[in-house]
Amino acid sequence: MKKVIPALVAIVLILVIVAGSIGVKLVEKYSYSKERADLEEYYDLQDENETAIVLQDEILEDKALLLDGTYYFALSTVHQYLNERFYEDSGEGLLLYTTPTDIIRAEIGSAVFTQDGSGQDAGYVISRYVGDTLYVAVDYVKKFTNFSYETFTNPNRMQVYTQWEEQILADVGKDTQIRYQGGIKSDILIDAEAGTQVVVLEEMEKWVKVKAKAVIGYVEKKRLNNIRTERLTAVTDYEEPVYTNISKDYKICMGWHQVTSAAANATLSEATSATEGMNTISPTWFSLSDNEGNFTSIASTEYVAQAHQKGLEVWGLVDNFSDAVDSYSVLSSTTKRAHLIDGLIQAAAACGMDGINIDFEQLTPETGRHFVQFLRELSIPCRANGIVLSVDNYVPIGNTDYYGRRQQGEVVDYVIIMGYDEHWSGSEEAGSVASIDFVETGIERTLEEVPAEKVINGIPFYTRIWKTEGAQVTSDAVGMNSAEQFLANNGVSAQWDDTTCQNYAEFEKDGAVYQVWLEDEQSIQVKLNVMANYGIAGVSAWKLGFERPSVWNVIDGYLHG
Repeated sequence: MKKVIPALVAIVLILVIVAGSIGVKLVEKYSYSKERADLEEYYDLQDENETAIVLQDEILEDKALLLDGTYYFALSTVHQYLNERFYEDSGEGLLLYTTPTDIIRAEIGSAVFTQDGSGQDAGYVISRYVGDTLYVAVDYVKKFTNFSYETFTNPNRMQVYTQWEEQILADVGKDTQIRYQGGIKSDILIDAEAGTQVVVLEEMEKWVKVKAKAVIGYVEKKRLNNIRTERLTAVTDYEEPVYTNISKDYKICMGWHQVTSAAANATLSEATSATEGMNTISPTWFSLSDNEGNFTSIASTEYVAQAHQKGLEVWGLVDNFSDAVDSYSVLSSTTKRAHLIDGLIQAAAACGMDGINIDFEQLTPETGRHFVQFLRELSIPCRANGIVLSVDNYVPIGNTDYYGRRQQGEVVDYVIIMGYDEHWSGSEEAGSVASIDFVETGIERTLEEVPAEKVINGIPFYTRIWKTEGAQVTSDAVGMNSAEQFLANNGVSAQWDDTTCQNYAEFEKDGAVYQVWLEDEQSIQVKLNVMANYGIAGVSAWKLGFERPSVWNVIDGYLHG
């Protein structure tokens, strides 16, 4: 017995140790982790001033800043998620906000902004630079934008709402934790006391993805009760201004009239002698002349009076074609834009013209936002004076999004597609000036951003005669009759091409290949049919004098069809 007792004791001790070990493992397996996540790492916060942004139910990469007790958004954040109309002029140190009737100005680094001619103190610095980045006070953005925000500390974070949708809500029934992932071993993000309201984002078998206090994580389903659906209360503090635009109660039919000198204004009668149904003419009168916002003008009061007698509105064209002009330099300066706009409005009033047609081409991507701001600002006096504002745009193919067609569609009266130059003088290969697919694509893509009642499609009255000799490709732009005569002189007849919806001819002569995609009554008719199908606002044509008189019968049928 004396020998048995120690053995039994040893066995019991072993069993106790084994049981203890098993118990520890069971506790480890089924007990809740008390490890806490580093929330600064969770939000990727780099310093004490950075503030995480949760927009709707998404944590943004963008960060706000808390400076001197005021929260700030980077201007790029404002543009992407809240309001595109804020404009930075870094050269003149200005933050602008443009409404249909006013340009609201605030000097960067100041608490004062000017609206309707009077200065107002915001009570905080409205905008400031941190490094090269401009930050705008969140409360200043709210003056012109409907959104809500709520801030939290430890660490700094904010919940932002811009949409007012239904949410699934629930209440925490018993003190618990919101964890980084669904599992009791996952790190704790925040504690959730009984009664805490959470937004339910996703339900799983035992865990629920939730949001509370701008923290997104997971909580056990059994901890939630009173699940219900509620709609967020919409923020309507800011009353969005209405951009009133001029909209004619008829289809626009505009012809561009290339006027290269004051004496050429006398060609108006000749240019319009065969037109049928045309109601608008756009003479090429104004051209930027330097980098200060000055322009040359060959506008004529007599021309306008004569056009009015013919029942034509006059929309004077402004271009940026001079090699002496750096469009970025002009458009990126608030002072220069104002000078240009004042000059254009004065010129319009002096000659009595009815509209302004902006034809700024070959703008660089970095000029795009300044061009849009120019249009916003120009629209104010045009709107006040009843002047039609139209803008010419490339077909939306390739990198031209920076022209801001959607924003143009908000502030201007008509957005004109230059539905030609599919192949142009510098093209490396011969091709159509305006095949039907090219034209239809231009209309379709423009209508994705601009209302149909504001879209005018430009058609070509010209044809290019292409000559390919070895690797050299050249072309000449000619009118309809000249193109037909060229083929006749060479004994060639054009045949209809279903792909381009144009009459096409090709022949060889003296070692060169000649190709012609004709613009004529048939090709114009197909283009007009497509335009009618999309219900857009009208047609414009480049340029008067290149067409055959019979084309106007086709156009008139579109106008009254």
